[in-house]
Amino acid sequence: MGIEKDINQYQFRNNYQKAEVNLIYTCNWINERMKQIIDEADITTQQYNILRILRGSKNPISTLQIRDRMLDKMSDTSRIVDRLVKKELAEKAICVSDKRLVDIQISEKGLALLEHLDIRNNDIDNIMRNLTEEEAIQLSNLLDKIREK
Repeated sequence: MGIEKDINQYQFRNNYQKAEVNLIYTCNWINERMKQIIDEADITTQQYNILRILRGSKNPISTLQIRDRMLDKMSDTSRIVDRLVKKELAEKAICVSDKRLVDIQISEKGLALLEHLDIRNNDIDNIMRNLTEEEAIQLSNLLDKIREK
């Protein structure tokens, strides 16, 4: 099985195009697997990403700081945060040092949800189960190399 068979395309302009198509296809494939795992929590992958950012920050942060850390930079961070607040998974407060800003932090309910999803970490890791640890390191390094300026 390869990208050619998966998308029914057997000719590419060159190996760079083939790699780009394969990377996009694989990214979407991984996102679908992630979505299946977190669907039980009734949140999206973007909401999951923001909750993990909030948990990792330890202190309240602005939506701009969240956007800078997000995996999907095209997401409407404010709208996603508002949905998390509505679900009581995050909390908003006026920033003490700058009243024009809003600070966001994860709520106790949000922490509990992430702890529940942490049980599924092995399932998340198993998405890449066909790679050895050394291959995963190599892949990560190659992906970093693509983004070098």
